[in-house]
Amino acid sequence: MIAIIDYQAGNTTSVVNAIKSLGAACIVTDDPKVIKTANKVILPGVGSAGPAMESLKTKGLDQVIKLLETPFLGICLGLQLMCEFSEEDNTPCLGIFDSKVKKFPPKEKVPHMGWNSHTMVKGELFKDIDHAEDFYFVHSYYVEQNKSEIATGDYIVDFASAINKNNFYGVQFHPEKSANPGMKLLQNFLKLQ
Repeated sequence: MIAIIDYQAGNTTSVVNAIKSLGAACIVTDDPKVIKTANKVILPGVGSAGPAMESLKTKGLDQVIKLLETPFLGICLGLQLMCEFSEEDNTPCLGIFDSKVKKFPPKEKVPHMGWNSHTMVKGELFKDIDHAEDFYFVHSYYVEQNKSEIATGDYIVDFASAINKNNFYGVQFHPEKSANPGMKLLQNFLKLQ
């Protein structure tokens, strides 16, 4: 069973639909017991860092997440919340990744919205995905480049578009909105042990 964490962040329905279309069972939950016993866990997200972290803390899920040993995927805001700190709402985050989340400088249109390519793509999440494939992004904040990045995006600045540390994975883009390459990435996540 795949647990999709319910913490009042958007895009939950589209993530559920994507997972079900791959033939996997999933449940949207904020129950720590269910999350701890799930085979895989996904932290979706569309929203703001401050209220999202507050919701996780109120439910005690901030501590639960950090202790998980099963494959874990953070999507968009879910990725950002796994970092140490976000400039959005000046928010201390989960600290799984020793990275900061910064606001894009206002040199181009923000939010960064649309299809974007990657460089330095590596790791199991991207297995059998052509490196030239684009993924769909919607974000005003980005994770600075760091030692855990497995893909780099470029919009105004270079940023970590995907990161990995042990069982924790995060993607800045929305695989559930990224057509065939996004579905392949989710399928690769579901195959992780």
